[in-house]
Amino acid sequence: MKLRCAVLDDYQNVATALADWTPLADEVDVVSFTDHFATEDELVRAIEAFDIVVTLRERVPFPAALLDRLPRLRLLVASGMRNAAIDMDAARERGVTVCGTGGSSTPTVELTWALLLGLARGIVPENTALRTGGRWQSTVGTDLAGHRLGLLGLGRIGSLVARVGLAFGMEVTAWSSNLTKERADEIGVELASGLDELLTTSDFVSIHLALGDRSRGLLGPAQLSLMKPTAYLVNTSRAAIVDQDALAEVLREGRIAGAAVDVFDQEPLPADHPMRSLPRLLATPHLGYVSEDNYRTFFGQIVEDIQAYLAGDPLRRLN
Repeated sequence: MKLRCAVLDDYQNVATALADWTPLADEVDVVSFTDHFATEDELVRAIEAFDIVVTLRERVPFPAALLDRLPRLRLLVASGMRNAAIDMDAARERGVTVCGTGGSSTPTVELTWALLLGLARGIVPENTALRTGGRWQSTVGTDLAGHRLGLLGLGRIGSLVARVGLAFGMEVTAWSSNLTKERADEIGVELASGLDELLTTSDFVSIHLALGDRSRGLLGPAQLSLMKPTAYLVNTSRAAIVDQDALAEVLREGRIAGAAVDVFDQEPLPADHPMRSLPRLLATPHLGYVSEDNYRTFFGQIVEDIQAYLAGDPLRRLN
């Protein structure tokens, strides 16, 4: 009998269109689920009869308790080579192989700038007004050239964001708990003396940190209160780096000019979630890595991972 493979959260229904799955046709039946399962019980009912599960990034947590309810599962493939949503030790102990894929940081960099520019030039309210017969010009754009971009994190994504900022003629400064002057000099940006300095002096603050013990809740009420009332915050990294209640408060009270976020404490965002109605917020549904080229890489390498597993020699094993 063929093995069964479930592709989770294929929102755009493109998993089988953006890769060639025919090499698996004789051994694997593939079923794509385009809707997110809201509860663990719903998820278990949908995939308990599958041997292979494909998940994109960290859209679905796989803790030990869930793995216990999926005794048939033997291969779990996640896009990317790092996944904090999967209990790797529990998977290994239960005989579940976990594999990953490559991918590009470029789409996240591009979305970061789309959001930042959208904030700076009031793209959404101006477009909405134009299309609905509203007021002709209601905002005054914020310039980038000569203004300061503060980056929290100067890794693979942060450094690319920095180079674009420099190309716009911005003053770029960066900080993280382990960032060195040598790294900042290599990218051509200024090293901030600390988080407080970066927040108080930046006109735009963009977050590019991995989520961990040191970064979780890094921007709380005290830190957000340091930002200029004319400053903007952009988060395409992880929602938990910013205290969500504190962010909502400063936006409602107009204590910063605005924020743009692509990541949330709960995804998909419930219809009645406060983030859907906050003022001064530009929000997108976690699109940072969602691009055609990235998806072709993800799904193409997912097929390779499944082939390799079936051949007894797993590729890009994470656990």
